[in-house]
Amino acid sequence: MNQMNNFDVIIIGGGPAGCSCALYTARSNISTVILDKNPAVGALAITHKIANYPGVEGDTSGEQLLKTMRNQAINYGAEYKQAQVYGISMTDSEKTVYTPEGTFVGKTLVLATGAMGRASTLPGENEFLGRGVSYCATCDGAFYKNQEVAVYGSNQEAIDEALVLTKFASTVHWITNSKPSPSSPEVQILLESEKVKHWKRTRVNSIQGDDQGVNSVKVQSSGKSEEEIIKVQGAFVYSTGSLPITDYLQEQIPVNKNGGIRVNNDMMTDLGGVWAIGDILNTPFKQAVVACSDGCIAAMAIDKYLNKRKDIRVDWVHR
Repeated sequence: MNQMNNFDVIIIGGGPAGCSCALYTARSNISTVILDKNPAVGALAITHKIANYPGVEGDTSGEQLLKTMRNQAINYGAEYKQAQVYGISMTDSEKTVYTPEGTFVGKTLVLATGAMGRASTLPGENEFLGRGVSYCATCDGAFYKNQEVAVYGSNQEAIDEALVLTKFASTVHWITNSKPSPSSPEVQILLESEKVKHWKRTRVNSIQGDDQGVNSVKVQSSGKSEEEIIKVQGAFVYSTGSLPITDYLQEQIPVNKNGGIRVNNDMMTDLGGVWAIGDILNTPFKQAVVACSDGCIAAMAIDKYLNKRKDIRVDWVHR
């Protein structure tokens, strides 16, 4: 039997945006639940070291910071459920969220699922996703201890992920079609690492494998007519930027041209009672502190919406 759960606000996503929103709504005695697919795989959770979050020392990991945020929200009364959302339906008065762990019905809904989704661009990428193809070195790097892996991409995400993989893999084949920034200290660390082989001005044409998973990538270097085969057990692809995770919405919420959810200054979407916060907006400011700000703004707007007030209550006083 599918259990029915009722709340004032349902927050889909347990990253910094979702947790910050939950902290403020729960603290204002608004019944709140966070539905989080996996607390270990979000953009903040997989960040090895936090160096630029205000008030937090540089030896804190993203996972630790996120755990603190989550516990703060829970301590103020928010419920936290690890649940995969597979669909939503919405009316003016109710927002219904469907998960294998139960059905959640809320007066308001907050979308905070981030932007780690990607468009498949390579032959073999979809076929071997989860069987050698990965987008998260922090999640999967340990599976490739003393094995050879490929990292495709020259953006900062690719650089950071390649650095993580040097802790596990015997060889990291770093494949870049465009030139990485020479001023980045991480680039220099990679280039100086004995574990890294840099394939510059090279593109990946396809990812190859068998029933056991990935076993090689086919590459072509600039100026060469023939492809080369690099034998690897894992392929980490970062050649395209992150995309907002919106598949579960089934195109029910309007988006901008860049795929980000469209919101007003209060973080409300075009649908009344539905807010969107954090990286799902696909703004260029993909930072934890910005996501937290979004969450706070949305929470204050939700408080105003539910209590049918005209103005935002700026300073929430609790007794």
